[in-house]
Amino acid sequence: MKNCEKEVYQLWKKIASFTVDHLRLVPGVYVSRVDQVAGNPITTFDLRMTRPNKEPVMNTAEVHTIEHLAATFLRNHAEYADKTIYFGPMGCRTGFYLILAGSYESKDIVPLLKEMYTFMAEFEGEVPEPLPKTVATIWI
Repeated sequence: MKNCEKEVYQLWKKIASFTVDHLRLVPGVYVSRVDQVAGNPITTFDLRMTRPNKEPVMNTAEVHTIEHLAATFLRNHAEYADKTIYFGPMGCRTGFYLILAGSYESKDIVPLLKEMYTFMAEFEGEVPEPLPKTVATIWI
C-alpha cells in the first residue's frame, strides 16, 4: 500500500462490528447497531448461531432454507411485517442479520424469535419461492 493510500485508509471510520472480539462472541441475540434514517430509528440485530472461530459454520443449504422461511414468516407477521426491513445471512455463515424499523433491545424480540423458530421447526412442504429464475436453489 502506498503512503497516500495508507493515509486515506487511516481517515476511514472504523466499522463498529469489525471491532467486536469474535473470539469471545457466543451464540445469542445482540443489538449490532441502531441507526437513524430520515429521523427514524432502525435496529440491526446480530442473531449469532455458532461461535465464530470455534464451531463450524452453517452449511449453505441450511442457511438458505432458514433465510427463506424466516423472511417469509417475518414479512407475513401480524405485528412485524411492516417493521421488517431485512433478514439475511452473515457472509461468515455464523448467523443472520435482522433489521427492524424502530428502536429495540434484544429482549424485545425474544417472543418474535421464538415464534419464528417454532414456525421453521414445524414447517412442512415446499420452501417458499424456490424458483430457479428468482433464486439460486440450494435447499435442505
